[in-house]
Amino acid sequence: MSRILVTGAAGFLGSFLCDRLLSDGYEVIGMDNRVSGQIKNLDDAFYQDQFSFYDHDVTEFIHVAGELDAVLHLASLASPVFYRDHPIKTLKVGALGTHKTLGLAKEKDATYLFTSTSEVYGDPEVNPQPESYRGNVDPYGPRSCYDESKRYGESLVRAYRDKHDLDVRVARIFNTYGPRMRLDDGRVIPNFMKQALTGRDLTVYGDGEQTRSFCYVEDMIDGLVALLESSVQDPVNIGNPDERTINELADFILDVTESDSGITHEELPPQDPQVRRPDISKARSELNWTPEVTLREGLEMSIEYFVQQI
Repeated sequence: MSRILVTGAAGFLGSFLCDRLLSDGYEVIGMDNRVSGQIKNLDDAFYQDQFSFYDHDVTEFIHVAGELDAVLHLASLASPVFYRDHPIKTLKVGALGTHKTLGLAKEKDATYLFTSTSEVYGDPEVNPQPESYRGNVDPYGPRSCYDESKRYGESLVRAYRDKHDLDVRVARIFNTYGPRMRLDDGRVIPNFMKQALTGRDLTVYGDGEQTRSFCYVEDMIDGLVALLESSVQDPVNIGNPDERTINELADFILDVTESDSGITHEELPPQDPQVRRPDISKARSELNWTPEVTLREGLEMSIEYFVQQI
């Protein structure tokens, strides 16, 4: 495998994945229409001779000259702020974008990796969530544009695998954090970081006892690369099983930022998942992958970036 297309390349995860693949010796073609991605995330990549960039919407026809060994479809409006502001775009990138990139992979006889999400499990009734769990998702709810875009995308990947014998990978990504996250994207860690670093109270929704499992970005990238280089064609959870309440996360961030901010509670958004924890048994056994960075270590490694964004 030597030449790889990455959609969503200017995004948080996409840019880190481009950097990693370039450092591993791959030629990388990045693609992004910059609805939520930031071109500055690719500053290091642009210095590499093996990197090129297409400013393109993946929901439109995609043409890439020459051979491709892999197509990695990361393009997605993954943050609550963006998918609520752009619900139709969110659905289109999960449906049409997945269709267009699968067609390209078929044309090039390339391995295809689709980044799905823990949101396919909805507000889960089992904890932790194994890949076999079918989820508790409302297809007409306030989060449905994102949830269903990924569920449909997974189904389309499976159809191309079965119908066209396409070599596919499906990563179900759990909460990930680190440098290059947008402060305005609505996810809890950048929200808390911005509030703590500016002396404002941290906004906790509900009683704060709902849980999340946070994976540092470098661990996530290791997991995605391990999946890509494996032969596993069924969905695999990629995330950190260290489950924490939102209250615990708030205390961690106040501690590592040495902030005097307080905590304010507001009404819980509708259908906000009450628990989130990946069962990563499959990733451990089939990918030989386990996250290594603790939550405190990851937050400490992220502070400088967030300070620079204030």
